[in-house]
Amino acid sequence: MIPSPIKPIISVDALNQLDIRVGTIEAVKDIPGADKLVQMRVNFGDHVRTIVAGMKQERENPQEVVGRQALFVVNLEPRKMRGVLSEGMLFNIGFADGVKPVLAVPEAPVPDGTRAG
Repeated sequence: MIPSPIKPIISVDALNQLDIRVGTIEAVKDIPGADKLVQMRVNFGDHVRTIVAGMKQERENPQEVVGRQALFVVNLEPRKMRGVLSEGMLFNIGFADGVKPVLAVPEAPVPDGTRAG
């Protein structure tokens, strides 16, 4: 694999605007009519959110992520995707480079809602 070019430089202030938190994936459901998208229920400690992610074709069994912690961007504007309101974005590694994506996960379990950065 040849790494993708580095994106344009941003300020630390721009980076600090992202709210990236650890959440536990409690459930993964199919979205009828969607080729790539699944609906996840993610626990962030003090609340649960619906996150839509394009992992249906990336994994043989999307259910394998249930019970796993991962990193999510939680301060994106909610967006309806295939009729389901997504309240954040899953951080994954590899997709943009054509590598089979994997979850971005904490090294060891941490409380749900813990901030990255």
